[in-house]
Amino acid sequence: MADKWTYAFGVGKAEGSAAMLDLLGGKGANLHEMSSIGLNIPPGFTITTEVCSHFIQTQGEYPADLEAQVSQAVQALEATMGASFGACENVLLLSVRSGARASMPGMMDTVLNLGLNDKTVKCLAKTFGDERFAYDSYRRFIQMFGDVVMGVDHYHFEDILEDYKFDHALKLDADLSGEDWKNLIPRFYEVIEEESGRPFPTHPKEQLWAAIGAVFKSWTNKRARTYRKLYNIPDGWGTAVNIQAMVFGNLGNNSATGVCFTRNPSTGHNEFYGEYLENAQGEDVVAGLRTPQPLSLAHAKATDMDLPSLEERMPDLFAQLNTVRKTLENHYKDMQDLEFTIEQGRLWILQTRTGKRTIRAALRVAVVMVTEGLIDKKEAICRIDPTHLDQLLHRTLDPDADCEILGHGLPASPGAASGKLVFTSDDAEAWTARGEEVILARLETSPDDIKGMISAKGVLTMRGGMTSHAAVVARGMGKPCVSGASGISIDSAAKTLTALGETLVEGDLITLNGGTGQVMKGRVATVEPQLGGAFATFMTWADEIRTLKVRANAETLADAVAARAFGAEGIGLARTEHMFFHDDRLTHMRSMILAGTQAARLEALDKLLDHQRNDFVELFEVMQGLPVTIRLLDPPLHEFLPTRLRDMKSVAETLGVSIEDVQARAAELFETNPMLGNRGCRLGITYPEIYEMQVRAIFEAACNVQIQDKVVLPEIMVPLVSDGREFALMKALVDRVAKDVLGEYGLKVPYQVGSMIELPRASLKAGEIAKEAAFFSFGTNDLTQMTYGLSRDDAAPLLQAYTDKGVFRQDPFKTLDQTGVGELVQMGVQYGRSVRPDLKVGICGEHGGDPRSVFFFHKAGLDYISCSPFRVPIAKLSAAQAALGVDFEDENA
Repeated sequence: MADKWTYAFGVGKAEGSAAMLDLLGGKGANLHEMSSIGLNIPPGFTITTEVCSHFIQTQGEYPADLEAQVSQAVQALEATMGASFGACENVLLLSVRSGARASMPGMMDTVLNLGLNDKTVKCLAKTFGDERFAYDSYRRFIQMFGDVVMGVDHYHFEDILEDYKFDHALKLDADLSGEDWKNLIPRFYEVIEEESGRPFPTHPKEQLWAAIGAVFKSWTNKRARTYRKLYNIPDGWGTAVNIQAMVFGNLGNNSATGVCFTRNPSTGHNEFYGEYLENAQGEDVVAGLRTPQPLSLAHAKATDMDLPSLEERMPDLFAQLNTVRKTLENHYKDMQDLEFTIEQGRLWILQTRTGKRTIRAALRVAVVMVTEGLIDKKEAICRIDPTHLDQLLHRTLDPDADCEILGHGLPASPGAASGKLVFTSDDAEAWTARGEEVILARLETSPDDIKGMISAKGVLTMRGGMTSHAAVVARGMGKPCVSGASGISIDSAAKTLTALGETLVEGDLITLNGGTGQVMKGRVATVEPQLGGAFATFMTWADEIRTLKVRANAETLADAVAARAFGAEGIGLARTEHMFFHDDRLTHMRSMILAGTQAARLEALDKLLDHQRNDFVELFEVMQGLPVTIRLLDPPLHEFLPTRLRDMKSVAETLGVSIEDVQARAAELFETNPMLGNRGCRLGITYPEIYEMQVRAIFEAACNVQIQDKVVLPEIMVPLVSDGREFALMKALVDRVAKDVLGEYGLKVPYQVGSMIELPRASLKAGEIAKEAAFFSFGTNDLTQMTYGLSRDDAAPLLQAYTDKGVFRQDPFKTLDQTGVGELVQMGVQYGRSVRPDLKVGICGEHGGDPRSVFFFHKAGLDYISCSPFRVPIAKLSAAQAALGVDFEDENA
């Protein structure tokens, strides 16, 4: 049997279903599903993603039997519609749309009204008795096909149109008559041939195959590749092509088109939310070329829009749409994003997909759907992308701060952002690359602006609504967006923004409030986010499910407080070297390094003791009896000495030594590759007095806190261990100093001594190290660089080249290499527990906050993960999903 490349749907039947997402793409699978459950869908057929893969791999060729299958599918569609494609009687027009398995709004191409030419347009006018509609549809097709298929930039058509309107004293596109469009269409044909070097194809079959090819090619366009990279969508998935009978929202004032969400995508409230345009086609709404009208009366009142809602203008059709809303939510059990068309009083559903939403909305929807009985807690946990929780930590504008309001738009994506004005995506990218924070201001955004939107802190548009391209993409990124700010004039060519009689230029500071739609001059003060409500409920559910403990990497009071606020279950890594870089301590540290004798070194260390003790007291008190893992000094001593001559002179003057002494000591400590030099436990062996001071500070702090009837659980961690004998020496040092201090205080403090596992040899010799170590903590940052032979401080350009060329799919310093570094982790756990079955094992590298890595650590049997304080919620949710079996493939396998 030949391969099947096309799947038909419509009139209550479908050859596919929602379960065929990989083959039919998201849009196609949902069209088939909606048809199966009886919704009114324009009939059509889907060309599978396998054809796209073949097309890309063969550089533009189709499977041998595809043409015959498409021809049969078109004939079946003609029979269903009682119309003919390319013939004059009952002319059938088609839409050709993309549809990947992951939603990529606006990133790939669409062609509408396909099948029109100078002959069929007359037939269309006769069929509907409306010449203006027919020629409006024709010019739309020419513009869209010319842009998408023939590569003629959209502005060429806009320039012709604007000149014509100016010459004929016309203001809006809607003011043009059928005769006007007849006059313009030959000019559009001329500019297409001038710019592309090819005449516009007039045969409908030729148009169809050109459009199919253009959609497949759009899978590899720049904006689609950028979007896939941002959201980790594999290049190999490909897109399907959905071909449907056209339905028309531009057939007069009893026709319309719109986009809606079954719940509010900004807040998550259970309210019907969306926009529509009368006498328009779907692209008009999402492109933001006209500011649309509100869907519901409640939305109109809430946003003070002086435009009639669909609920008021067409109450019966609004009620039908509301019924569809409830049907789809109950069927898919998730918030949906719908596109619809009303053709002369009949409602058609063009697509549904899981609605993009802010993380705050996602949490509310998940929690409320559990209370409504639509889903259970486990499903709710699996629905939230852990990395999106980071958006909740964004600061918001201080309600008491002074501000100068320039204007208002629509609150398209919540959050607050300040930055310097830029007016092009290229400028946004360039300014951000040099360290500037920018706000991208555009007349309206297009999919080609994706890189600028990634770079910018926020987005402002003059045109467009709550469902425009800018709004949808910004919400998906968690970036503030104000759209439809019609009272503000943006001139991209002049690079100016004018509001309330004042003109701002490129580089001027503005602030956006995406939650209210306000645009303000200058930088406005912000306040810390308030976490509670749905977030707190949701995280409680995650805590009930996960088995991995989550700690935080913290060595300052502020970090420790933040860690506890986010629910960290202890400190998994306190980097003591960071405590020495304060000015007062750095002087003593440098004095110790420059000391010529052990006595002088001890004198300097004694001065550091008080500081270290106080640091540890703060950590123990904040953690309130939770474990605190303190890593003894790790970096080489030369890192504490200056490298520039003038700084060396300053140190010499401060410490009362000669510049020659400083230079000589720096030269003595110099190492060609310090990451492989005298650092970590090697320092403890060569300069034991440093570790002795630190251990004394730890236990004096523990005793001082325990005296106050508070529980302390210190864990002392020895870094860069590669051999069991190294660790044994260091553990003996810790035990000896601990015994002395506890004897002086007459107290007993429970403690553990463990080893960082950050060298490949440590994993191989883990059984030997575990004879003495009570716990292991994998330092995956160093373990990754030691395994790959890459310096994480210098490897960024190389890693970028490797990811661009497909050698790596992910930066291994961001997502753990499970098959290489991960194997060393598994070996370390296995060998260690073979000697000490109760060995506690954790990880304290940055991978502790990466969901894919957390899933691996769960499978590897670790007891806890530790990450930066602000990634604790991400780690906790990732751990809960891992416990539920949510799988993440190894990106570098």
